Amino acid sequence: MPRPSIRHVDGGAATAARERSGTCGPDVTTRRLAFAVRLRPSRPARRRSVPDRIPRQLPAIGGVVGPAAFVAAWSILGARTAGYSPTDDAISRLAATGAPTHAAMTAGLVAFGTGLPAFGLALRRTMAGPAWALATATGIAALGVAATPLGSPGRDGVHGAFAAVGYATLAGLPLAAVRPLAAQGRTGWARWSTLAGAASAASLAATLLGPRHGLFQRVGLTIGDAWVVATALGILRHDQP
Repeated sequence: MPRPSIRHVDGGAATAARERSGTCGPDVTTRRLAFAVRLRPSRPARRRSVPDRIPRQLPAIGGVVGPAAFVAAWSILGARTAGYSPTDDAISRLAATGAPTHAAMTAGLVAFGTGLPAFGLALRRTMAGPAWALATATGIAALGVAATPLGSPGRDGVHGAFAAVGYATLAGLPLAAVRPLAAQGRTGWARWSTLAGAASAASLAATLLGPRHGLFQRVGLTIGDAWVVATALGILRHDQP
């Protein structure tokens, strides 16, 4: 009869002996792997930037609150101020130095000026192109208008420059969104943006050409603000304009 393999028998016996002694087997292997994992230095968690930690939709609230506060301020104050004509007088007259409505109208401008850059951040996350930069520039211009009220020869020119920049950027904001919206297949919003931008620009340009400049100013600003509010609501509801 063939003799059994001594190597095979010895190997099996040795393995069994090691398993009984706890130096081999699946349980020991698992413990060794777990111990090695514990010894491995862990990588520090990557810190997210502040914009990454802010929910995508949250900054769009500025596109609702800012224009709403601004429109409410000039419409209510203009209607209640004696000797003031909303159709003939500029909105800046309500925030002029020494005017009884100076503080309230300045607060409306500041709300608008802080809300639009926040809205710009929401646009940057949801829309390609320069629309977000125009929204930010509009807010900065509004803050400049608030910081340089009418009533001083040294400030009136600076005030006018800030106002002109704000008009141009607000009217250009819907127009800058036309191409990105069309690329997303949102042709309806693209058409609305084209009409809003053109109407706002025409109305604001009319303030320089003749009478009723207060009326044309309000029409142009309201159209631009309506676009901002509608777009911000779209971002808040659907995470897209």
